[in-house]
Amino acid sequence: MAEITAGLVKDLREKSGAGMMDCKKALTETQGDIEAAMDWLRTKGLSKAAKKAARVAAEGLIGVAVRHEGAGMTGAVVELNSETDFVARNDLFQTAVRKIAVAALDVESGDIQGLNQATLSDGQTVADVITNLIATIGENMMLRRTARFVAPEGVVAPYIHNVAGPDVGRIGVLVALASTGDKDRVTDIGRKVAMHIAATQPLALTTEEIDPAAVERERAIFTEQAQGSGKPPAVIEKMVEGRLRKFYEEVVLLKQAFVMDPDLTVEQYVQKAAKELGAPVKITGFVRLALGEGVDKKADDFAAEVAALAGQG
Repeated sequence: MAEITAGLVKDLREKSGAGMMDCKKALTETQGDIEAAMDWLRTKGLSKAAKKAARVAAEGLIGVAVRHEGAGMTGAVVELNSETDFVARNDLFQTAVRKIAVAALDVESGDIQGLNQATLSDGQTVADVITNLIATIGENMMLRRTARFVAPEGVVAPYIHNVAGPDVGRIGVLVALASTGDKDRVTDIGRKVAMHIAATQPLALTTEEIDPAAVERERAIFTEQAQGSGKPPAVIEKMVEGRLRKFYEEVVLLKQAFVMDPDLTVEQYVQKAAKELGAPVKITGFVRLALGEGVDKKADDFAAEVAALAGQG
């Protein structure tokens, strides 16, 4: 059996990112074989992941990546969740999110299973990376969402809000634009629209893309409100249509007042920018991911955990 020296432990720790005592135990269990010790740590990581799977992961980071491809671009955004916001400050976690975002450039939009199985440049799958993070950092983690846009001729402009590090933060936006204009200038237009999206949270690009069920729900509410006015049916109908137009102005991206120039809608801003550019510009899609949105964070359970920890002190 090889001697388990401090140098050997240090080498394994640097290679795996695991804790010193875990590394020493792994080397002891594998008679000092570094590669076998790495496998032992991965096995331990799987065990930790299973124990932590029930714990809510609603913190973490959003990551974005883009790639130039001839006259066009591809862009991707991912959400990797953890249990606490402290993890977002961890260099290992941030690096992993960036790597996963790059991997997402080659995976169909929304395909979490496909992204988990994607192989990184170092030979690991995305699932392996997350498992090793769980073992190293000691928190439950989950790859929750991913989206991708391909602009065959044009750009995909990324934007990160509440930045935690390069290309990672708490809100991520991608805007796809079709244009034959100068890429840098089109990207600048897209970035400004992306900043607008981060602030206003539009539901759809156009009126036609809004979920019909959402429109009918709003129509029913507006109709009930208008009927309370006692106005004739013809007047009520006009009132409802007017309120629906206002609703569209609030939730449809192209109809929203542009935050950087409220005298223009987003659509008018893009038209103006295209005229100055000397080339047509059309927004073809967008996505906005905000960290943890829609996740039940189980605040009561968290409060109980904090109280228990305080009692141990």
